Amino acid sequence: MNLKAPTDIVIYSIEKAIKSYRKMAQANIRKVERNITIDQVLLLILLKNGPDLTQVEMAEMLFKDYASITRMIELMVKNDYLTRNENQEDRRRKELIVSKKGENIITKLFPIIEENRNTALKGLSQSEIDLLDLLLKKIITNCN
Repeated sequence: MNLKAPTDIVIYSIEKAIKSYRKMAQANIRKVERNITIDQVLLLILLKNGPDLTQVEMAEMLFKDYASITRMIELMVKNDYLTRNENQEDRRRKELIVSKKGENIITKLFPIIEENRNTALKGLSQSEIDLLDLLLKKIITNCN
Protein backbone atom coordinates (compact mmCIF):
# COMPACT_ATOMS: atom_id res chain seq x y z
CA MET A 1 0.00 0.00 0.00
CA ASN A 2 1.39 3.40 -1.05
CA LEU A 3 -0.12 5.88 1.39
CA LYS A 4 0.58 9.55 0.62
CA ALA A 5 1.86 11.79 3.38
CA PRO A 6 -0.92 13.96 4.83
CA THR A 7 0.87 17.08 3.59
CA ASP A 8 0.66 15.81 0.00
CA ILE A 9 -3.13 15.73 -0.30
CA VAL A 10 -5.47 18.54 -1.25
CA ILE A 11 -7.59 18.20 1.91
CA TYR A 12 -4.50 19.12 3.95
CA SER A 13 -4.01 22.21 1.79
CA ILE A 14 -7.64 23.22 2.28
CA GLU A 15 -7.34 22.90 6.05
CA LYS A 16 -4.02 24.75 6.08
CA ALA A 17 -5.54 27.56 3.98
CA ILE A 18 -8.44 27.90 6.43
CA LYS A 19 -6.16 27.93 9.48
CA SER A 20 -3.78 30.41 7.83
CA TYR A 21 -6.68 32.69 6.97
CA ARG A 22 -8.14 32.55 10.48
CA LYS A 23 -4.74 33.27 12.05
CA MET A 24 -4.19 36.30 9.79
CA ALA A 25 -7.77 37.54 10.26
CA GLN A 26 -7.63 37.23 14.05
CA ALA A 27 -4.29 39.07 14.19
CA ASN A 28 -5.74 41.92 12.12
CA ILE A 29 -8.90 42.09 14.24
CA ARG A 30 -6.79 42.22 17.42
CA LYS A 31 -4.93 45.27 16.09
CA VAL A 32 -8.24 47.15 16.21
CA GLU A 33 -10.17 45.40 18.99
CA ARG A 34 -8.24 43.25 21.46
CA ASN A 35 -11.13 41.61 23.31
CA ILE A 36 -13.08 39.93 20.54
CA THR A 37 -12.48 36.80 18.50
CA ILE A 38 -13.16 36.20 14.84
CA ASP A 39 -15.95 33.78 15.80
CA GLN A 40 -17.58 36.41 18.00
CA VAL A 41 -17.45 38.94 15.16
CA LEU A 42 -19.02 36.38 12.82
CA LEU A 43 -21.74 35.71 15.39
CA LEU A 44 -22.48 39.45 15.67
CA ILE A 45 -22.80 39.70 11.89
CA LEU A 46 -25.04 36.61 11.76
CA LEU A 47 -27.34 38.04 14.42
CA LYS A 48 -27.38 41.47 12.83
CA ASN A 49 -28.47 39.91 9.52
CA GLY A 50 -30.74 37.25 11.03
CA PRO A 51 -32.01 38.23 14.47
CA ASP A 52 -34.40 35.25 14.58
CA LEU A 53 -31.67 32.60 14.23
CA THR A 54 -31.74 29.84 16.81
CA GLN A 55 -28.62 28.77 18.66
CA VAL A 56 -28.66 25.50 16.72
CA GLU A 57 -28.67 27.44 13.42
CA MET A 58 -25.85 29.69 14.66
CA ALA A 59 -23.82 26.64 15.67
CA GLU A 60 -24.28 25.07 12.23
CA MET A 61 -23.35 28.27 10.40
CA LEU A 62 -20.19 28.79 12.49
CA PHE A 63 -19.21 25.09 12.51
CA LYS A 64 -19.41 24.98 16.31
CA ASP A 65 -21.18 22.66 18.69
CA TYR A 66 -24.18 23.90 20.65
CA ALA A 67 -22.24 24.11 23.94
CA SER A 68 -19.55 26.31 22.34
CA ILE A 69 -22.17 28.70 20.97
CA THR A 70 -23.84 28.85 24.39
CA ARG A 71 -20.52 29.75 26.06
CA MET A 72 -19.75 32.30 23.35
CA ILE A 73 -23.15 33.96 23.78
CA GLU A 74 -22.74 34.07 27.57
CA LEU A 75 -19.39 35.80 27.21
CA MET A 76 -20.73 38.22 24.60
CA VAL A 77 -23.68 39.17 26.84
CA LYS A 78 -21.25 39.65 29.75
CA ASN A 79 -19.05 41.89 27.55
CA ASP A 80 -22.09 43.90 26.36
CA TYR A 81 -21.82 42.88 22.70
CA LEU A 82 -25.27 41.24 22.92
CA THR A 83 -28.37 41.74 25.01
CA ARG A 84 -30.75 38.94 25.89
CA ASN A 85 -34.47 39.63 26.21
CA GLU A 86 -37.41 37.40 26.95
CA ASN A 87 -39.35 36.38 23.86
CA GLN A 88 -42.86 37.82 24.20
CA GLU A 89 -44.47 34.97 22.24
CA ASP A 90 -42.58 32.08 23.84
CA ARG A 91 -41.20 32.77 27.31
CA ARG A 92 -38.99 29.67 27.11
CA ARG A 93 -36.99 31.32 24.33
CA LYS A 94 -34.68 34.30 24.62
CA GLU A 95 -34.10 36.94 21.97
CA LEU A 96 -30.51 37.88 21.28
CA ILE A 97 -30.02 41.44 20.10
CA VAL A 98 -26.80 43.04 18.93
CA SER A 99 -26.14 45.85 21.41
CA LYS A 100 -24.95 49.33 20.51
CA LYS A 101 -21.43 48.23 21.50
CA GLY A 102 -21.80 45.18 19.22
CA GLU A 103 -23.00 47.35 16.33
CA ASN A 104 -20.05 49.69 16.86
CA ILE A 105 -17.67 46.70 16.71
CA ILE A 106 -19.22 45.53 13.42
CA THR A 107 -18.85 49.02 11.94
CA LYS A 108 -15.30 49.36 13.24
CA LEU A 109 -14.20 45.93 11.99
CA PHE A 110 -16.00 45.87 8.64
CA PRO A 111 -13.05 47.42 6.75
CA ILE A 112 -10.69 44.92 8.42
CA ILE A 113 -12.91 41.99 7.41
CA GLU A 114 -13.02 43.25 3.82
CA GLU A 115 -9.24 43.68 3.77
CA ASN A 116 -8.73 40.17 5.19
CA ARG A 117 -10.89 38.70 2.43
CA ASN A 118 -9.14 40.74 -0.26
CA THR A 119 -5.72 39.68 1.04
CA ALA A 120 -6.70 36.01 1.04
CA LEU A 121 -8.08 36.15 -2.50
CA LYS A 122 -5.40 38.44 -3.97
CA GLY A 123 -4.23 37.25 -7.37
CA LEU A 124 -7.30 35.10 -8.03
CA SER A 125 -9.58 36.03 -10.90
CA GLN A 126 -13.34 36.02 -10.42
CA SER A 127 -13.59 32.87 -12.55
CA GLU A 128 -10.99 31.16 -10.33
CA ILE A 129 -12.90 32.20 -7.21
CA ASP A 130 -16.15 30.90 -8.73
CA LEU A 131 -14.49 27.60 -9.68
CA LEU A 132 -12.94 27.22 -6.22
CA ASP A 133 -16.32 27.86 -4.61
CA LEU A 134 -17.96 25.27 -6.87
CA LEU A 135 -15.28 22.67 -6.13
CA LEU A 136 -15.40 23.25 -2.38
CA LYS A 137 -19.19 22.94 -2.41
CA LYS A 138 -18.83 19.58 -4.21
CA ILE A 139 -16.45 18.39 -1.48
CA ILE A 140 -18.91 19.57 1.18
CA THR A 141 -21.74 17.68 -0.54
CA ASN A 142 -19.61 14.55 -0.79
CA CYS A 143 -18.84 14.69 2.91
CA ASN A 144 -22.44 15.26 3.96
